[in-house]
Amino acid sequence: MTDTASRSAALEQAIALAQAHETPWPRDPHAVPGPGQQPFGVHHDDPSPWNVLRGPVHERGPQGGVILQQGREIAAWGEPDRADLTFSVAKTYLCLLAGVAQREGLLPDVHAPVAASLPGIGFDDSAHNRAISWAMLLEQTSEWEGECFGLSEQADRWRKVANDPRPAGGPKGGARPLQVPGSYWEYNDVRINQLALALLHLFGRSLPEVFLDEILKPLGGGSGFSWRGYDEAWLTLPDGRRVQSVPGGTHWGGGVSINARDQARLGQLLLDGGLHQGRQILQRDWVVALQQPCAIAPFYGRLVWLNRDGKAFPGASTEAFFMMGAGGHVVWVEPALQAVVVLRWLDGSWLPGVMKALAQALR
Repeated sequence: MTDTASRSAALEQAIALAQAHETPWPRDPHAVPGPGQQPFGVHHDDPSPWNVLRGPVHERGPQGGVILQQGREIAAWGEPDRADLTFSVAKTYLCLLAGVAQREGLLPDVHAPVAASLPGIGFDDSAHNRAISWAMLLEQTSEWEGECFGLSEQADRWRKVANDPRPAGGPKGGARPLQVPGSYWEYNDVRINQLALALLHLFGRSLPEVFLDEILKPLGGGSGFSWRGYDEAWLTLPDGRRVQSVPGGTHWGGGVSINARDQARLGQLLLDGGLHQGRQILQRDWVVALQQPCAIAPFYGRLVWLNRDGKAFPGASTEAFFMMGAGGHVVWVEPALQAVVVLRWLDGSWLPGVMKALAQALR
C-alpha cells in the first residue's frame, strides 16, 4: 500500500470511529431520552429556577464533520451543509466580533473598563463591576455580578466543565464569594451573555448582522446561519431600533445555528492569521492574542481552549487551540498540521480517541 493510500485508509478509519460514537443526546430536543440517552442541552444541570429553556432549540443532525488541510477540504461526512446548533462554539464568535470592533477602532484598548465607554448597561452600578475590562470578559475572569435578561450570574458559579482541570469548588449555582475582577477564572454563560450585550451596544447593530456582513459573507459562507436570543432578550437602541441580544451559547436555548463548512471557514481564518484572499478580516495581532494563555488559567485563551501542556487534548500539538461546545462540538485549529478539524455531535468520552486517530492520519 502506498503512503497516500495508507493515509487515506487511516483517515477513513478515524472518521468511522467518530461516526460510530454519536452524542447520547436525542436528535429531537423535546423528546424524552430513550435508554442510554441523556437530556438534550445543559440547562438540566442548573438548580431551580434556572433549569428551563429561555430560547428556541431545534432538531439536530447526525454525527458529522469537515476537515481542511493546507486550506483544502479533504473530508466531509454526516450533513456538513446542515445549519445546526453549536452551543459554546459561539463564545469564540464573540471574540471574533470583538476583533472586528478592534479593527474598526471601536475597541482600541481591551484593558480599558467597559463602563468607561458603555455606561448604563450593568458595568457602572458598583465599584466591583466598574473595574471590569473587556479583556477580563474575553478571558472569563471578570467576576461580573448581576442579572442579564432575567438570569443571575450565580446560576453558573462553581460550574465545572470538562476541559477545566480544576476540581469543582462547590455546588453549581451556589453563593460562591466573588473575587476581585481579574483574579478568578470561571466558565460562566451569564457573564458571556453580558459581554454579548456590551458588544451589541458597542456596534449599535445586532451581532448576527455584524457577524454575517463582516465575517461569514466575506469568507463565502452564511447559508442557513442564524443567531437567536432568549424570548425576553429584546431592547431598544438609542436610535429607536428594536434588536435582540444574543447569547454566547445554547445553555438556555437560542444561540448559533451554522453549518460545518462555515465552522471550518472560521477555523481557517484563524489559522491564516485573520487574512482571507488578501483581506485582513481580523488583525493578525488580535488572532495571536486570542491564543495566548490566560495568566491565571493557562488552559484558556480569549474564549478558546488551549493545549499548552500537551495533555488537555491528546493527539493535538501544544500550538493547537479549540472552539468547544456541549453536545460534542469541536473546531480544532492545528497549526502543526496546517489543518482545521470540525466535529459535530460526538460523544465527548470518545473525543481523545478520535483526535489521536485523526492526528495520526493527518501527519
